Amino acid sequence: MGRADHNKKTDPKTTCKCGSSCLGPMTFHPRAVGDMICLSEGGRRAERIEDTFKGGVVFTSRPVMTYEKIRLLVEKHVPHWQGAMRVGFTNVNPSARSLPLPPFSMPNLTQTSGHWAMPVHESYCQETSVLEFWVTYSGKICVKFQNSGKQRLVANVDVRKPLWAMIDVYGQTCSVFLLGSKTKGFLFKKTSCPGPEPPIRRPSTFSLENTTLSESSDDRTSCLNMEIPADGYCVVCMVRQTDITLPCGHRCLCNHCTPRVLAQFGTCPLCRLVISPPPVMWT
Repeated sequence: MGRADHNKKTDPKTTCKCGSSCLGPMTFHPRAVGDMICLSEGGRRAERIEDTFKGGVVFTSRPVMTYEKIRLLVEKHVPHWQGAMRVGFTNVNPSARSLPLPPFSMPNLTQTSGHWAMPVHESYCQETSVLEFWVTYSGKICVKFQNSGKQRLVANVDVRKPLWAMIDVYGQTCSVFLLGSKTKGFLFKKTSCPGPEPPIRRPSTFSLENTTLSESSDDRTSCLNMEIPADGYCVVCMVRQTDITLPCGHRCLCNHCTPRVLAQFGTCPLCRLVISPPPVMWT
């Protein structure tokens, strides 16, 4: 068995019916996620849900091959933190990890056996940026940037064992979307299961000129996956009574959470209607 095929054959549960040219689905592991991470879009989006720079470690749900290039889209970033995402690999099966995960991939995980990662510079992690990263046969981590060059880290990754990709949604990077993966050999080319294109995230047109956003870590922002309000409580913080009626008619937010939801998403958390005019507010 060649090195390039080693990881693929270690987990038969990842096989699919797309054919021999398919690498299997490429999603984030649903259980082994950082404290601040919300997964959505079938496990292909990983987003930090609090205004913090840490707690964003995620892993792929299946092992990856050497030279399997994992493609990531940076959907969202904020400028008031330093640093950006980290990418790398691990020999530790995400399903066997104890929770909660450490807040950082570097240095919390990279100082332990079986973890390797490298930071991605902030300039390559702007919104809509796309990058690829992979590990070579010799254990080097490579990152290639859109319309730019390539970085290589001499990391001595142990490619003799199964490897899972590791991403830390860190610092300025708030949300990433898995676009899939691909590998290309001399006689073959394989790709992960085709998935839908990432949904367009429209910016809010609601004016926030007279609104002050709190920097408190208690300002929890919804991942917008809820379907019904929590019995009169705000669907974001789940502790305050709903005070706000949006133009769509849904009364599902409190005064405290409304500004951040509109600033970050610009849509109703329930029906996802884009909020164009200022909402009608009453208590």
